[in-house]
Amino acid sequence: MSSLTVAQVHPTAVVHPGARLSSDVRVGPYCIIGEEVEIQDDCELMAQIYMDGPLRVGPGNRFFPYSSIGVVPQDLKFRGERTETVIGNGNTFREFVTVHRGTALGGSITRIGNHNLIMAYVHIAHDCQIGDHTILANGTTLGGHVAIEDHAVIGAFSGIHQFCRIGRYAIVGGYSTITQDVLPFSKTVSERDVHVYGINAVGLKRRGFTLERRKKLARAFLMLTSSQLNTSQALEKIREEAVDSEDLQELVRFIENSQRGVIKKG
Repeated sequence: MSSLTVAQVHPTAVVHPGARLSSDVRVGPYCIIGEEVEIQDDCELMAQIYMDGPLRVGPGNRFFPYSSIGVVPQDLKFRGERTETVIGNGNTFREFVTVHRGTALGGSITRIGNHNLIMAYVHIAHDCQIGDHTILANGTTLGGHVAIEDHAVIGAFSGIHQFCRIGRYAIVGGYSTITQDVLPFSKTVSERDVHVYGINAVGLKRRGFTLERRKKLARAFLMLTSSQLNTSQALEKIREEAVDSEDLQELVRFIENSQRGVIKKG
């Protein structure tokens, strides 16, 4: 794989000799591709894309104009150490998306998985870990070290605090400010205060969750958010019902592993 073999580089684009591009990568006008950037098969950089390495981009990604990918982080502790950005397969990055590479103290890698839709003006800060099949709507801002698990949806102009986790299949309402972990399977919205509004019923149904699975999750969320039980008591009750439910087991593990606490105010 060599930048010299690329057949579709616009004459106004600037590709560093150290970059490695598959032969069917399409590089549009005024793109700038730095050293130690690797772009695999069938990727498209439409126009005005800036990429800096170390950066690895898997096959089938599309970058709309004015994205900035793999640049140094906005972390005052960063001292130029070698860190990287790793992007999987089949993602879409819309206009003005910014993705910053990792830091030594954060694991050294910002990682984005497969088949994600990253809408316009999204910012993904250093050391973030994005799973598969997520949607980050326009203007979403992720602080450093944020983890977004598979199939999560973040509404437009939401801000996610550093080190927070968004659980699988969760949906966060637009304009939310998230300062603690968001429970998997939940529908969570921040207004003046942050609330959990039960399970993400529509999203879970669309993803093939049976009625029985949704009922078990709904009951667990009622115990967490609307009963007179504290978190420890609710977890004990949920554990009793989780013997034959991988969903409930995941919910329990997520809460037990939380470092910032979870949002469960109903």
